[in-house]
Amino acid sequence: MTVARLPLFPLNTVLFPGLVLPLNVFEERYRSMMRELLKTDESEPRRFAVVAIRDGREVAPTAPGLPDQTALPERGPAAGFGPDPVQAFHRVGCIADAATIRERPDGTFEVLATGTTRVKLLSVDASGPFLTAEVEELPEEPGDGAGTLADGVLRAFRSYQKRLAGARERSLSTGAELPDEPSVVSYLVAAAAVLDTPAKQRLLQAPDTATRLREELKLLRSETAVIRHLPSLPAVELTRAPTSPN
Repeated sequence: MTVARLPLFPLNTVLFPGLVLPLNVFEERYRSMMRELLKTDESEPRRFAVVAIRDGREVAPTAPGLPDQTALPERGPAAGFGPDPVQAFHRVGCIADAATIRERPDGTFEVLATGTTRVKLLSVDASGPFLTAEVEELPEEPGDGAGTLADGVLRAFRSYQKRLAGARERSLSTGAELPDEPSVVSYLVAAAAVLDTPAKQRLLQAPDTATRLREELKLLRSETAVIRHLPSLPAVELTRAPTSPN
């Protein structure tokens, strides 16, 4: 297995291989990370690891003694993640390759990255200006029956999309626009489905593609049944999710 040490960007969301990740970077620790990544030649990948924060938010208070509003905020690369940052994160994440890193006049950054490879988080180092992590790449095994399962998941996903869209066909993806490679299908559906972070994390860390697709088939059927019985709920309410602070 390939082991690497990469900058670590914890988020309140799950990144999947092949999915685009736009970031608005304004915290100093992550601005430092982007300045470091910009030192990498443009011909080389500008990689960092993304992991989901365990409970969907920073797990330690950002100011000691809250709700004392006079207390100074915690600072440093591990601020908000407790004394042992690795415990604050899910152990399976994804490498992101930053295609665009644009610094704004105010020193913040606009970043556009793409998920590439799943990784297992081995350790976290908070000794520098930003978090770094030792990660091990995880292979994507097909599992048994992945192709047949992918066909079933695509059918269930179209039905799910139709319910979410209120049967407005123009908002649906056509068959030609959807992939047919099982692992790509599994990640696309995992990212597009309206699921909470723990459910998405379970899909990311599935041991193989077939297992992920099998779980997605159950989730899609269940979610579609729920939506079917909530005809008065606008689709926009079902798709609304918290925005990542970065």
